[in-house]
Order: sequence, then structure tokens, then C-alpha cells
Amino acid sequence: MPSPMIYQDLTTAALLGHAAQYHSETEIVSVSTGGEKERSCWGEVASRAQLLASALASLGLPPGARCATLAWNNRRHLEIYFAVASGGWVTHTVNPRLSVDHLRYILNDAADEVLFFDQTFLPLVAQLLPQLPTVKHVVLMESRSEAALSQLPSLLFYDDLLQQGMADYRWPQLNELTPASLCYTSGTTGRPKGVLNTHRSLVLHALSGNQPDAAGISAKDSLLPVVPMFHVNAWGTPFIAAMVGARLVLPGPHLDGDSLLQLLAAEKVTVGFGVPVIWAGLLAAMRRTEVRLPEFKRALVGGSALPPSMAEAFQRDYGIALTHAWGMTETSPIGTINTPLSKHDALPAQEQQKQRAGQGRPIFGIELQVVDVDGEPLPRDGQSQGYLQVRGHWVVEQYYGQDASALTAAGWFDTGDIGTLDANGYLVISDRAKDIIKSGGEWISTVELENIAIAHPGVRSAAAIAARHPRWDERPVLLCVRAEGGEVEETDLLSWFEKRVPKWQIPDRVIFVDALPVSATGKVLKNQLRQAYGEILMLSLIHISEPTRQAEIS
Repeated sequence: MPSPMIYQDLTTAALLGHAAQYHSETEIVSVSTGGEKERSCWGEVASRAQLLASALASLGLPPGARCATLAWNNRRHLEIYFAVASGGWVTHTVNPRLSVDHLRYILNDAADEVLFFDQTFLPLVAQLLPQLPTVKHVVLMESRSEAALSQLPSLLFYDDLLQQGMADYRWPQLNELTPASLCYTSGTTGRPKGVLNTHRSLVLHALSGNQPDAAGISAKDSLLPVVPMFHVNAWGTPFIAAMVGARLVLPGPHLDGDSLLQLLAAEKVTVGFGVPVIWAGLLAAMRRTEVRLPEFKRALVGGSALPPSMAEAFQRDYGIALTHAWGMTETSPIGTINTPLSKHDALPAQEQQKQRAGQGRPIFGIELQVVDVDGEPLPRDGQSQGYLQVRGHWVVEQYYGQDASALTAAGWFDTGDIGTLDANGYLVISDRAKDIIKSGGEWISTVELENIAIAHPGVRSAAAIAARHPRWDERPVLLCVRAEGGEVEETDLLSWFEKRVPKWQIPDRVIFVDALPVSATGKVLKNQLRQAYGEILMLSLIHISEPTRQAEIS
């Protein structure tokens, strides 16, 4: 029986075609590795993507071949995103901040055949290439360079490839279930695992993730994805921008607060996407200067918990709204965004602020539940804390190259997070299951302790960990980095906690450090902190002999 509606496959080529046809002149601003700005537009990006796809086809790449990128957020990376996926291959974005061992593993696990890279990573590629047997073509994302050729004689050059392409190239007709992009987890607790996105999942993610109660990007916006294009497809922002024809500002490698402040001001950016540490840097830069950002109205924040004190400072001092979102590589990544319901407008200001502190509610296409240790669903009452599980149209079912399902027997993906859900689906994540502190049979949220510490004006960043304790199994220990000029001491911070948490949740120790170790995606490496400080309470005779604050538990 014929369908009553026209059927068309959902593909990245359709997104790019829409941008090229209806938003051809909308500007793409790209900051190069050297710091220079290049101005392009959606029409030119689409034309160059077709030239690149044509050139790659002439290299004899088989359908589905993986093409890796080691690159910053720039115009050429954007063209690769669309050229590779729309040409029937797979864009494999690789995080250059990973260790060499993890990079080698990821590139070989994916069996990449092409490796694109920015000039910054020439020494790294030269080191890795002898250990990458599947890589047949290595492409420097620049014009021809004799100096680079002298280091890697087999190099191809991006601009040369485009000159070899055919302007009349037409995209192949792809089934929407064709793989389009490959992203690997950061591998902080083991080997990185690959998540293979299809054209369908990417387009659905863009459609749902950009609803008015989600990212809400329009053609009038100037969008700055500070989140790297090598991190979960820059949270889908390249596809969202193409879908609506938004102006894109691609920041290149310079993501410090001062550089971002100048870029935001000069390019009149209206919306940004990035992790909390990025916005902390911007906040510090704004406090040092008189530069203001009248056009910059809001930013979406994910990757780790958004400290409420930071969100309050941006809104109060600069009129910039930070909106909390949650997701992970396995959810492509957007799962929830914290936009309010109409009934929340009637809440007192303090209650509204509390509501904004969580991770938000699911966008269409995502379902959430929290379960107990036996896998039984818990009430959606905002109080019952359990293990967070997710399913949906862009949630992983099976990791790349693995035979076993990544799902539970009931068909849910276990996120490894612990949290609560209320009746409207609002999610509050209290911790990662591996990080939460289990003290005397009670759970203590490291996220809550860190948010309280960061709210102190003398603290720049903080991480709470579980330290082994002879009586209570685990107790909280807080590692802090002082703010610039901060003179806060351990007794000051412990007093700061006294009116903010029950006495038994106050950390047993506060230790000041010069810096916290972070992963390639900017998350604090608590496993390293636990290794370094996890026995500190056992080693202290004072802490062994004295009654602890946990004795307050009745």
C-alpha cells in the first residue's frame, strides 16, 4: 500500500542543503590555529564540503570508512563534518587531549583510513602514524607546506584535495540508518568505548534538542560552540546551526577567558555552549575588565555540574542566563535541559533558583527512570534517590565493535549517575555512582559539597572525594584551589559548611592544592585524587581517635 506521505531519509546532507539553499549568505566566523579570523558562509561551506567529498571518493574510500579528525573548532573541521558523513563515510572525531596510549587505541579500534589534523598536532601525528596500520591517507588541514612535508613525506593537504574535487558532485542517496559519526568515551575508568551515531539519530537529536524549551537556537542567533567539535559532535551544535541557518562563530584553540571575552564582544555572540570551567574563566575575565557583552544573553552548560553560585553571578552581575543541561557520549549527548514550566513562575525566588540548579527535564525522544539496587523503578517524587537509566532515539544500544548489548535486560542504558526525578521529569543528579560518599550507611553528595565550597569567595574550584575511615567506612575530604588573592584556610571553609549541610556531612578535612587534575574533557579526575588522598584519614592518628561528625547521625 503506498504511503499517504512523502518519505525522505533524515540525513546530514539534508541539513547542509537546507542551510545552503535558504541561509547561503549567513556568516561562518572561524579562528585559525594562529589566531587569525576567517569569514565564510553556509553557501561556501556547502560547496567546499561537496568538493572534499568528491576528492575523498576519488581516493577509493569504501562506504562506511572511518575518517578521523584531530582538530579544533574551525571552518575546515565543519566542512569535514558534513563532507564525510554526507558522502557515506563516518566522521570520527578524536580528542587530542587524551593520552598517547588512548589515542593509539582509539584510532586502531576504529580502524580509521583517513586522518585529518590541524597544524598544532603535526608532532603528535608523526609520533602516532607508524603505529596506525589502517590509516592510508594523512591530511593536514592547511594549504600546502613544504616544512610539513619534510616531517611527513606522505602528507596530503586539505586545500589541494579541494582543488581536485568536482563542483558537480552529488551526494549519494543514503539510508538514514547509515552510520555518520563515531565518538569515543573519555576512558577515565577503562578503555574508551565508541558510540556510532546514524544520520537518523543526529537529525532527530538536532530537531528535538533545538525546541523552544531546549536550546532554542534561531536564524537570528550568533552561536559560539566553545564545547570542542571533538567532544560528542560539539553537543550537536553544527547540525542545529545548519538546520536553522544560525551564524556560527568557531573559536579555534584559544579558549581562555580573556580570548573568549574578546571574541564574544567582537562577534556579538548571542548564545554559547560549554562546560563550567569555560564559563568560570569567562567570569574571571569579565571581573578583571570593563568589557561587557550586551548581545550575549545565555549559555548552555553541561559536562559537569553547574555551580549555582556561578549561575547566580552571571545573571546578577551581567544579565547572562546559564542553563543547566545533562547528557553523555552515549546519549549523543543531550538528554535534559533545565527550562522552566509556567507554574514555576509563581514560585518564590529562592524556590525558582533551587529549581534551576538541577539538570532539567527530558527533551522529546528521551525517557528517564531511577531504579534501586535491584533494578526496580523508584517513585518520581523528587526525593527517592537511585540509579539513573535512559532510553531514546539517540541513545547507544551497542558500543562500536562490541557484540554485547550496552542495555539492561529491560532495554535501558545505565548511566552510572545517581539522582532523583520529580513528577514532571526534572532530574537532579547528586553524584556519579563511583564518586558518591557512602558514610555510615548514608550517602553524601560530592556535587553538593563542591557547590557549597565554590560559593565561598576565596575558592576557585573544588573536588570532594570519599576517603577511607576506620569507623564510618568513608568520610568526605575536600580538595580546593584558592581563588586569585584568596586567603581562605581550612577552619574558614569548615565554618562555611556549618549552616549549609547537616553536621555529619561536613568534610573531615579541607586540603588546598595548586590545581585539580582534569580529564581530556575538562572533568576532575577523582580517581587520581582518591589514589592520592583516599587514605589520609587512616594515616592520621588524630582522625582515628577523635569522635567524628558522623556521630551526629541518630
